[in-house]
Amino acid sequence: MICEIEVEVPGAGLHDITHRITEAVSQADITEGLCTLFIQHTSASLLIQENYDPSARADLERWLNRLVPEGDDIYTHTLEGPDDMPAHIKSALTATSVAVPVLDRKLALGNWQGIFIWEHRHRPHRRRVIIHLN
Repeated sequence: MICEIEVEVPGAGLHDITHRITEAVSQADITEGLCTLFIQHTSASLLIQENYDPSARADLERWLNRLVPEGDDIYTHTLEGPDDMPAHIKSALTATSVAVPVLDRKLALGNWQGIFIWEHRHRPHRRRVIIHLN
């Protein structure tokens, strides 16, 4: 089964989509298998990360922003604003797809794991995620 979801994100940061993916898995006729997710964008990524303490997400965001700062003179791709090229680099350094096993009709995520869209642009976006359940 393949389906697509659209997610409105308000801007940069880690946005929890676990419930949307869980819903898709529960509606599918699959007991065991694999849930593969793919985001169709070059300035956002997917991540499995801690979903309990928001400070872990904030620390990740600060760390990546320090690693890939805006306004670096090396960037030539600046037409769409100062956050565009850093967003492409951040997406290249992270992941555009993740895979999670499905066991007993549920995502086999760990106790404190969640699935996140990591938006790397400042302004709001509508992001598309392809869900493949096999």
